[in-house]
Amino acid sequence: MSLHKQQNKKWRKWIYIAIIAAIYIWAFSQMPAFEIQAMAGEISRSILNGLFNPDWDFVYDPGGEDLLRGLLDTLAIAFLGTIVSAVLCIPFAFWAARNLHRYKFIPESGTFILSVIRTFPEIVMAILFIKAVGPGAFAGVLALGIHSIGMLGKLYSEAIETIDDGPIEALTASGANRLQILWFAVVPQVIPAFLSYTLYRFEINLRSATILGIIGAGGIGTPLIFAITSRDWDRVGIILLGIIVMVMVLDFLSGLLRKRIV
Repeated sequence: MSLHKQQNKKWRKWIYIAIIAAIYIWAFSQMPAFEIQAMAGEISRSILNGLFNPDWDFVYDPGGEDLLRGLLDTLAIAFLGTIVSAVLCIPFAFWAARNLHRYKFIPESGTFILSVIRTFPEIVMAILFIKAVGPGAFAGVLALGIHSIGMLGKLYSEAIETIDDGPIEALTASGANRLQILWFAVVPQVIPAFLSYTLYRFEINLRSATILGIIGAGGIGTPLIFAITSRDWDRVGIILLGIIVMVMVLDFLSGLLRKRIV
């Protein structure tokens, strides 16, 4: 490499560093001044004290709202939302798969529809469904189910596009119709990927379901926001501990299932 090229490479390196530094300086210059409130220390100590001394009596209450019921509601919302999306996204996935259509505009239109669906975050959809059907778990299921169609449909269509064309060509040569080709050549190849993606989406929906409850879409998020609002930090602590345990256990089980499937 000539000396001239080495110098140009060094100059480009310093130009990139200067651009990145300028972006960071500009970004931090737009931030408001950082101020610590007078009660920040006391509030922080109260929060930590509550988190490390959780309200164990809230774990189970036969006569009212408790942690176990909230976690089960959250689990049910995530599960039903995932099932709804996993079923409804299948037609969209086959619509958007490029290797199943002769004309290019057909999969492009399917991809566009899936992109539109996943544009709206779960929390926006939850707010809309709360206004439409009222607060509660049903709104959360609808929000997660509709939003997940966009992402699962995209993943499913990509799985369809990676299948082996050999069985399709063999069935086509033997005179099979389009439905038979899909059922005997495509579906057996994509089922493992579909199940793996569904389990992965269930993990994501489980975390999202805890957030949706904060805006009134049911689940453990509802008692969590009430506890935070009333500054009941020991109850906040037991709720967060319950969420952590639930997510870790389900992540572990989901990982084992995915290993067996794939």
